Amino acid sequence: QVQLIDSGGGLVQTGGSLRLSCLASGRALNTYAMSWFRQAPGKERAFVATISRRGTSTDYAGSVKDRFTISRDNAKNTVYLQMTKLKPEDTAVYYCAAGFIPSRGTNEYNYWGQGTQVTVSS
Repeated sequence: QVQLIDSGGGLVQTGGSLRLSCLASGRALNTYAMSWFRQAPGKERAFVATISRRGTSTDYAGSVKDRFTISRDNAKNTVYLQMTKLKPEDTAVYYCAAGFIPSRGTNEYNYWGQGTQVTVSS
């Protein structure tokens, strides 16, 4: 199994940027497809982005496409989410997740980080 630690969240103004990191320990990161999800207050957890085991394939939610970039460094056991042109509606707790196939569904993921808060002020 794998343990995930999310970091990099914070408070940023509209139009700003943040980079989230997800550090994995335990089983090798390249065993897993990795994804980011987010959950805003009062809403269900929602898919943001996913990346295949070797980083050759990515997929994004429409609301973040062309603004967010998911990447991974398997040698460092770390997955990243570079967020640019942030909007107030991006405010949420962001979670990384590990699963065996890239998927937009939360049910496909067995391992989750603890979450990191991203707040975008208007």
